[in-house]
Amino acid sequence: MKAHRPPSERARRAMIRVDQAGEYGATRIYAGQLAVLGASGPGAKDIAHMAEQERRHLEWFNAAMARRGVRPTLLQPLWHVAGFGLGAATAAIGPEAAMACTVAVETEIDRHYAQQLEELGDSDPELSAAISDFREEELEHRDHALEAGAERAPAYPLLSLAIRAACRLAIATSQRI
Repeated sequence: MKAHRPPSERARRAMIRVDQAGEYGATRIYAGQLAVLGASGPGAKDIAHMAEQERRHLEWFNAAMARRGVRPTLLQPLWHVAGFGLGAATAAIGPEAAMACTVAVETEIDRHYAQQLEELGDSDPELSAAISDFREEELEHRDHALEAGAERAPAYPLLSLAIRAACRLAIATSQRI
């Protein structure tokens, strides 16, 4: 069996960069959804709650970037627009599509965070603890969105597949750029 080798400092910095970008994108998705659904629209209270948790995650990663001297992804302006656009577009389809977006995004984030936790092992307790805590909340978002009817969204399998693929692409590019 191969011994676990902890990630390099460069790899941990890339983790923080991509996680900050993901949390930023999540806040933008929810902002787009709330802009379309309104503060009192269907599901708005739940979306606002999830958005608040994402904002807290983002603040943690922003602070970690400052402490550790990690630069943000150069794609941040793209995620600003794309996140809001994805949120607005899914909300325009309807509340179930907005929840389908949450399920797709959180499914990929769960996979991503699980991989990071495995890579980190016990090499960076601060980062591991944050990722573990945030992962639990992301799973709550996914489960809540499923309960709220995500799978009833029009063309749910196709919508989910497209959003999940976009998430994987965003993760891969934000780690490097």
